[in-house]
Amino acid sequence: MDIKHPPNGLAKTLSNSLNVSSSPDFTRPSPSSGSAMQSSPSFLNHSQGQFARRGTISAFLKQLKPFNTEDVKILLLENINKSGQDILRQQGYQVEALKTSLPEHELIEKIKDVHVLGIRSKTKLTSKVLEEAKNLIVVGCFCIGTNQVDLHYAAAHGITVFNSPFSNSRSVAELVIAEVITLARQLGDRSNELHQGRWNKVSAGCWEVRGKTLGIVGYGHIGSQLSVLAESMGMSVIFYDVLNLMSLGTARQKHSLAELLQDADFVTLHVPELAETKNMIGAEQFQLMRNGSYLINNSRGSVVDIQALIDASRSGKLAGAALDVYPNEPAANGDYFNNELNSWTLALRSLKNVVLTPHIGGSTEEAQRAIGVEVSDALVGYVNEGVTLGACNLPEVNLRSLTKDEPNHCRVIYIHKNIPGVLRRVNEILGDHNVDKQMSDSRGEVAYLMADISDVDVHQIKDMYEALEELSSCIRTRVLY
Repeated sequence: MDIKHPPNGLAKTLSNSLNVSSSPDFTRPSPSSGSAMQSSPSFLNHSQGQFARRGTISAFLKQLKPFNTEDVKILLLENINKSGQDILRQQGYQVEALKTSLPEHELIEKIKDVHVLGIRSKTKLTSKVLEEAKNLIVVGCFCIGTNQVDLHYAAAHGITVFNSPFSNSRSVAELVIAEVITLARQLGDRSNELHQGRWNKVSAGCWEVRGKTLGIVGYGHIGSQLSVLAESMGMSVIFYDVLNLMSLGTARQKHSLAELLQDADFVTLHVPELAETKNMIGAEQFQLMRNGSYLINNSRGSVVDIQALIDASRSGKLAGAALDVYPNEPAANGDYFNNELNSWTLALRSLKNVVLTPHIGGSTEEAQRAIGVEVSDALVGYVNEGVTLGACNLPEVNLRSLTKDEPNHCRVIYIHKNIPGVLRRVNEILGDHNVDKQMSDSRGEVAYLMADISDVDVHQIKDMYEALEELSSCIRTRVLY
């Protein structure tokens, strides 16, 4: 594919149009009146970038553009919040936003010429799908989890993956509090009965939550916020985590999951989907729980053995449960929550005092807006500057931004296999030039190098790029200038 060339007439034909900048003199059009921004906010370092989009960007920062922005194709699936779409469109990128996920065969066809892909939890990016995405350089998961992406395959092929691990924490924590009270007062059953015309005013089996013990499994961003909220309602809080953590308030850490299950009135799960957490709550764990206790799962559907939960509920071991996630979930809204999806679905739906919600833990306007901003900012920073802070599958590497006082500089980004001797070979190529600053880090089998080179022209940039691409260690080379 021919790359648009700068005014000096140098024509470049490269295998991947995203690898070498084609617009070193690019000037972004001024935003609409009322904005103080005169250049792209993504050219700041990570700490500066949060203020850039609010109009405080410094005029002396040099713009780095890896290509003409109108050539960047972005596909957003699953109704990504408008806040994120706006950030990407303001860069001049071509943005196509769809409200749903796509079946695998449609997704494969759709992403063949896409450079940036934004998804939520329903889109599955397997190695089969990613193999067809020849131009893809980065994926943004507009959610907490990344288990829907083959992270190892993506890293091995130079595709960076970002997510939003913090932005919906408060929304999930508040949902758990709502579920605790709903279960304690049997609000779901009373509401359903009244919708059916049945008046059933009872107090048996209904409790205040004050003085009860909440057991939190996984004391991370959600678990710790939940701890504070629960204590403010007069609950005692205990937690279990694989790490020794400092508790908030008067919460107490338990040494084992078994100890927590035996001591808690309410058990709430906040763990990632790992081999170690698959069916971590099963028949054996239900037997350890107090008679008449409650289970809440807003983490991952694979964490709870649902058939064992059904059995525990029918036997009276559990007084109630709240589930927001399931082993298999529908790909779209509709009448799909049935036994064709999971063999036990109808049995689960028939249980008393069991609250079932359709994976809405982070589905608030506030959370989705914050996620949109966080992930889109990360995508812009990576596309325009190569910054990997917050990446899920590659080392986190950043360099301070170049300035307009450095007009003949370029930034080299070299993603490579983590094998001995690579840095020596790379520095032999870069050593003919003045390397102003350089940083390299590795993560597993993949390493990431960034270097800013001064006093280079487009011919030298082309030579550096081609020399790096020829190295046997190369996964992907990008040059921004």
